[in-house]
Amino acid sequence: MMSSKKKILAGAIALALSFGGYLPAAGTAEQGVSLGSLSVASAAEQKDEQMKISINLAARSLALYRGNTRVALYPIGPGKAYTPTPTGYYKIQDKEVNPTWTSPEDPSVSISSGPDCPIGYRWMTIQGNYGIHGTNHPESIGHYVSNGCIRMYNEDVEKLFDNVSVGTPVEITYNRVVVEKAPDDQIVYYIYPDGYGRQDLDVDSVRTWLKGYGVQNFVSDEAITQKIEASDGEPTYIAKVYPLFVNGQKLQSKAVVQEGKTYLPAIELAKEVKVNLGWDAKKEQLISDYGSAHGYLKQDTYYCEPKEAETLFHLQGTLAQDGTFTMTNGAPVAQATAEPEVKPLVEQPSANTAAQTQSAAGEAAQQPTAAAQSTKTDAAAGQTQVKHEKTLQEIEAEATKKG
Repeated sequence: MMSSKKKILAGAIALALSFGGYLPAAGTAEQGVSLGSLSVASAAEQKDEQMKISINLAARSLALYRGNTRVALYPIGPGKAYTPTPTGYYKIQDKEVNPTWTSPEDPSVSISSGPDCPIGYRWMTIQGNYGIHGTNHPESIGHYVSNGCIRMYNEDVEKLFDNVSVGTPVEITYNRVVVEKAPDDQIVYYIYPDGYGRQDLDVDSVRTWLKGYGVQNFVSDEAITQKIEASDGEPTYIAKVYPLFVNGQKLQSKAVVQEGKTYLPAIELAKEVKVNLGWDAKKEQLISDYGSAHGYLKQDTYYCEPKEAETLFHLQGTLAQDGTFTMTNGAPVAQATAEPEVKPLVEQPSANTAAQTQSAAGEAAQQPTAAAQSTKTDAAAGQTQVKHEKTLQEIEAEATKKG
């Protein structure tokens, strides 16, 4: 049992401050989430190695994990800006029921456990005088209020206390941007205020967070800027994402479903099936060895829908029961018999054969290995001439620099 002197800094009597104060949306939504089917017996067997506490000071939330699964999320009251809670990696060092609080200003003053005790009815030391504890001021939760400890609602800290043990890892971070995958596969992100004034954000830094989930190209600069300005901790849902496989090979990018459309990474598909690919910027069309189809350019990355992938790459795909988007070679898609507006371009060095003109009968035209091009029409001759083209390698290099 730890002595009361070790709690000198624990849960000072400060009331809720207006400084950055609000109850995080994410914490409010899941306040007091139960551990579900985790029985008392199984908790004793699993919590030592599998349970982990993760605290985000910017979000003012504490999450309890079993393995990689979050089983509970609670709002907290961390340290004030001038007595901040330290970040880092710790462990629960000891636990105490009905602790005694000692005044940080006068160690001779103490309050025994009870309704007037500033640290409530539970205490868990994480390092030195810092701990996770309850409170006699529940209105302070969601604000930066303590002398550095983690303050919780009494009912929440009691649930947490019962499901962790001495040695349980505790991770404390300060991340204003939180990105997670919802149970329905939606990627959702939050941006919180900078309560400690230590983490500036811009569009590029937010995109870096989103990139880890494969949705960095599906939010506009304007939308991200507005969200940074708001910094209200509210959720923004972007899209659903699924691992993408082509003929059994997992691709680096994902299949992204946004507003009912499924977007597939065109350049990666072309490379995987070894098909030349071009881009008609004027018509917003992708052109491959097999034909042309509508495409999308999002943040310097080219996408197509599954139906267009059949035309461009002879690939057919579907969302499998295991939550992956799986594509395999299918039967060639018949092409239109009318002469296309975009004719073959100059062969790139990587091409194995010269480009061929697509006939009125609808033969597949061999296109160069290019990832971006624009055209203009000679009205007098009725022919399409090359205005500009970029190789696949050039496009990829540009995307790498910007992404």
